[in-house]
Amino acid sequence: MVKAVVGANWGDEGKGKITDMLGENADIIVRFQGGANAGHTIINDYGKFALHTLPSGVFYSHTTSIIGNGVALDIPRLFGEIQSIVEKGVPMPKILVSDRAQIVMSYHKNFDAYEEERLGGKSFGSTKSGIAPFYSDKYAKIGFQVSELFDDELLKEKTVRVAEQKNVLLEHLYHKPLIDPADLYRELKEYKEMIEPYVCNVSLYLYNALKEGKEILLEGQLGSLKDPDHGIYPMVTSSSTLAGYGAIGAGIPPYEIKQIITVCKAYSSAVGAGAFVSEIFGEEADELRRRGGDGGEFGATTGRPRRMGWFDCVASKYGCRLQGTTDVAFTVLDVLGYLDEIPVCVGYEIDGEVTTEFPTTHLLEKAKPVLKTLPGWKCDIRGIKKYEDLPENCRNYIEFIEREIGYPITMISNGPGRRDIIYRNK
Repeated sequence: MVKAVVGANWGDEGKGKITDMLGENADIIVRFQGGANAGHTIINDYGKFALHTLPSGVFYSHTTSIIGNGVALDIPRLFGEIQSIVEKGVPMPKILVSDRAQIVMSYHKNFDAYEEERLGGKSFGSTKSGIAPFYSDKYAKIGFQVSELFDDELLKEKTVRVAEQKNVLLEHLYHKPLIDPADLYRELKEYKEMIEPYVCNVSLYLYNALKEGKEILLEGQLGSLKDPDHGIYPMVTSSSTLAGYGAIGAGIPPYEIKQIITVCKAYSSAVGAGAFVSEIFGEEADELRRRGGDGGEFGATTGRPRRMGWFDCVASKYGCRLQGTTDVAFTVLDVLGYLDEIPVCVGYEIDGEVTTEFPTTHLLEKAKPVLKTLPGWKCDIRGIKKYEDLPENCRNYIEFIEREIGYPITMISNGPGRRDIIYRNK
């Protein structure tokens, strides 16, 4: 059986924790898209980790962790991440990397930084991890696939061709140092040495695993609103963040995905530019940011303070719909225990009219939040294991949001640890 863990919103919803938790009953965990531009923070018996490339199931000795063909593979980051977790006492995980995954090159990161510099005040708030240039090259068919590392003649020819093309931009648009094909070839040979022990025909491996009845978990990066087709374009990422893409990015049939767990925060947060209707500012935002997450709401990759807002029912309903949600995992609910009253965004006012449907970006930019205020529960809910033991106002908050978004909340996270979870039967 295949389950997918994906985000409903802008990312940073707590997918890493949910994947780590569900990994206990999984045989295989697959990262199917994105790159090292976003991180999943995990707290477990080994300590606190921010993973950027590795799947969040690497902490279990019984699981196989897979980097799928849809991932932007930053080989030095992956290599460094493996070393960093092993140094902290985590047993060496079993890792497989798709022979069809494509490689993030050092020049992708350079181009990312050069373009943000060129755009100045109109930049996209990139993490400068090379993601947009990487995916541009993938679809322009000038990327380097892992399988190509094992064909020396092809590499020698292709490095010359790629350097020639990139150097036109470097010289005439960015006015930066040119790429030497010999340096490019050496970089790729170093990558081959690092990645060789892990390379696998992943789609065949997963085909056989499915025939054997293995439990497979697909782990998505970011959330619905960062999808390049359905998100807040152009302030989006460059790979599809939707569960539907999990089949493509892992190499499995779409009908194998039986459960789609969409992760929602009990409030909103976002990193990077783009419309954010329920955003709050000043001391109100600072306090929520300070109390939020697992030690403050700061980007796991960039360290940037996250933008904060109240729960957005309009965005979350839309995000869950696009994902094909079967279950909602509702995270960081414990954070809200300090509030007397909790505002919730239940609609958008656009040009004098109220809508509960998420609009395209040019209309989103005009939207003002329609807020409904619910009473808080004013106590710490960490440590509670049963839904019925939650304070009445806390249950009312969950059930109100469930009605507004129209998808069942079956998991409630009330703390950062792996076991801080309440299962709720629907």
